[in-house]
Amino acid sequence: LLTESLMLAVLGGVAGVVLAAALVKVIVSLLPNYMLPSEADIRVSISVLVFALIVALSAGLLFGCAPAWQASDVDPNRNLKESGSSSTGVGRRRLRQGLVVLEFALALTLLAGAGLAIRSFWKLTHVDLGVRTDHILTFGVPIPEGRLGHPDEMVAFYRHLLARIQSVPGASAAVAGTGLPVGAWEGVQFQIAGTPPAPDPRSRPNAAFEAVTPGYFEAFGIQILKGRSFSEQDTASGVPVAMVNESFVHRYLMNVDPLTQRIVAERRVPGPQTQQTVVERQIVGVFRNVNNRGLRNDAYPEIDVPFWQSPSSQVEMAVLTANDPASLTRSVADAVSSAEPGLPLADVQTMDQIVDRFLAGDRFSTVLYGSFATLALLLAAVGIYGVLTFTVAQRTHEIGLRLALGASRGQILRMILCEGVALALCGLGLGATGAYFVGRVLKSMLYGVATNDAVVLTIVAIMLLVSAVLACYIPAHRAMRVDPLVALRYE
Repeated sequence: LLTESLMLAVLGGVAGVVLAAALVKVIVSLLPNYMLPSEADIRVSISVLVFALIVALSAGLLFGCAPAWQASDVDPNRNLKESGSSSTGVGRRRLRQGLVVLEFALALTLLAGAGLAIRSFWKLTHVDLGVRTDHILTFGVPIPEGRLGHPDEMVAFYRHLLARIQSVPGASAAVAGTGLPVGAWEGVQFQIAGTPPAPDPRSRPNAAFEAVTPGYFEAFGIQILKGRSFSEQDTASGVPVAMVNESFVHRYLMNVDPLTQRIVAERRVPGPQTQQTVVERQIVGVFRNVNNRGLRNDAYPEIDVPFWQSPSSQVEMAVLTANDPASLTRSVADAVSSAEPGLPLADVQTMDQIVDRFLAGDRFSTVLYGSFATLALLLAAVGIYGVLTFTVAQRTHEIGLRLALGASRGQILRMILCEGVALALCGLGLGATGAYFVGRVLKSMLYGVATNDAVVLTIVAIMLLVSAVLACYIPAHRAMRVDPLVALRYE
């Protein structure tokens, strides 16, 4: 019996090696690009493979010992006088049933973790970013060092470049800024004009800071809640102005009209030697929060200023298109090249691709957990099917006797089905505890989902029960079709 168990473990291990090699390729193909360096070479490790094979062989020996030990303790005189069905023993049947219950408990634990990850991912995909993501092409323009040294040169260059891009057929609008709505941003320390200055300059409040061109809010569909947006009249010769988001108002201007307030903040003056100068800006508008710290975090207080008043040599650009934004890449590149020969586009991607990149890590985790949970569900279904099939074979004589004494085939079907479902229910009850602890472990990676989400647990429990019923039906149907005359002679 030990030899048989060991051979089964070897065959399973060999099949596992082939499956592992295939799964590694699948997992690597699903990994987000930024999670691995370009030179990474992910393959099945020999040391890990040897370890896994040792575990498989050890499992075969360990779990082969129990039935081998039981078989070696058989009393020949007693068993020769008993029927084949009774020789199995109640203890052995309970052991098999206990293993099935444990298997279902572990399956529920893994399925609950996968369900929480899937529900969390679904909520992430439905987060309101506060911006539109369709029909927008974004890119950077890597200006050579020293090409734009004076603010006036920067303003003239980007005015000309935006005009060229906006003239591309299919482009509805072209805007630029020092950052994208859901991307990285620069921080700035500030104070509200008229308030006492902080004793320590380092303790002043901080906010996200972006300089954007006119039409930026309209192109990205960012709602203006109060006041106005920037216009072409907001130039270096005009009154310094700024716009703030809802989070800024709620944190710093809760009990006053924000349009009557001014912000005092430092501004970097580009040139041969970058300098800092303090500028007092009038708040002219309040815009809706944008997820500027990623999909999982609330919006950070943000200050936006006109690009013409605070230019920079390095910017991010966006083009609002009427059709597929990716189809305009070549035309936009030609327009940029015509404005500045030899200037390429950098990091070209649509807004949909940017959001998709933010979701890449969560998508990978969801697929990984879902794969493990599916495997656990399959193992649980196979386990209960195997146990019930063996039980039906061992109880063939009993089933034939029941049929001979008047039991209907429907009653036999229900008897086997109820036995299998009872095992599944016991496993679900035990697995609920494991699901609770798995939820606590996954708490840090979940978004908008409780660790003991009732919807997830209910769906997972239903899935397991359905799989148990389907796995039980084949042996139950086989038992129902037993011929009583054949069964009574069965040993």
